[in-house]
Amino acid sequence: MDTLRIATRRSPLALWQAEDVKARVQAMDPSVQVELVEMTTKGDVLLDSPLAKIGGKGLFVKELETAMLDGLADIAVHSIKDVPAVLPEGLQIVHIMERENPHDAFVSNHYETPESLPEGAVVGTCSLRRQAQLMARFPHLNVHNLRGNVNSRLAKLDNGEFDAIILAAAGLIRLDMPERIASEMSVEHSLPAAGQGIVGIETRIGDDRTSAILDKLHHQETSVRVMAERALSARLDGGCQVPIAAYSEMRGEQIWLRGLVASPDGKQLVTADANAHQNEAIDLGVKVAEMLLYRGASDILKALGLTPAPLEEVAASASKYVRRDR
Repeated sequence: MDTLRIATRRSPLALWQAEDVKARVQAMDPSVQVELVEMTTKGDVLLDSPLAKIGGKGLFVKELETAMLDGLADIAVHSIKDVPAVLPEGLQIVHIMERENPHDAFVSNHYETPESLPEGAVVGTCSLRRQAQLMARFPHLNVHNLRGNVNSRLAKLDNGEFDAIILAAAGLIRLDMPERIASEMSVEHSLPAAGQGIVGIETRIGDDRTSAILDKLHHQETSVRVMAERALSARLDGGCQVPIAAYSEMRGEQIWLRGLVASPDGKQLVTADANAHQNEAIDLGVKVAEMLLYRGASDILKALGLTPAPLEEVAASASKYVRRDR
């Protein structure tokens, strides 16, 4: 392969991630020419409505995946937390890069922590997951939807439209803006999204030449964590309509996973956690999802007109994240 074409969104963070993959590939094999195929997705254009009302996370990846299936690009680079549970036929994400800081970041020009915000303070975030957990802990705050790329969200904060905003710490770190983080939110107070802080590389199934180039970028420990977290979210099948969180840690050969499901208003909040051997990461994700459903998540999904995904669909989805030849 002489040229590797990377489909990417045009947002600053997406371009950073694509450029990072480009630099790493060329450092490993200077003979490979890498080109960026920059695209604008519907998620980048439709900024006036919450994601849950206009189609969910798939709005950020569909155009990139279409370009791959049409042969206009060889790979796509994604933030794993923005990728829907079910991938299109013919595509897979089996190259997972090492995780950056997975925590949510509290960003404010005047306050150090959420606890220091006064009653009625306005907090912005586009994530139902973050909104629900904030409202559960701080019902006296006004939590508003905030869409756009990182720079545009920061601009609205700096213009005084918000007293604080919540962003992913990983994005601020990657964009060389760690100083904007007033404080890092613990997983106990704001459980991250499944795959938060993780970059995954999507390829066509059967494209072995491309996979061979990308193999050295793969980080197996992070991959195990992705399998557990995404199996949980796939089983619950809530998309962007339900606040769902999933976060794992490796503890020797064991993996620990905590999950959370909340009502959108934050008045109901269900949690569960469990451990398993790292070779059972997918089964662990399903197990914790079942615990959540038993403890009340099923009622939350039902109230929103949703049902959990069948187990066979979860297995099929999970297989798109596992390299069988590893």
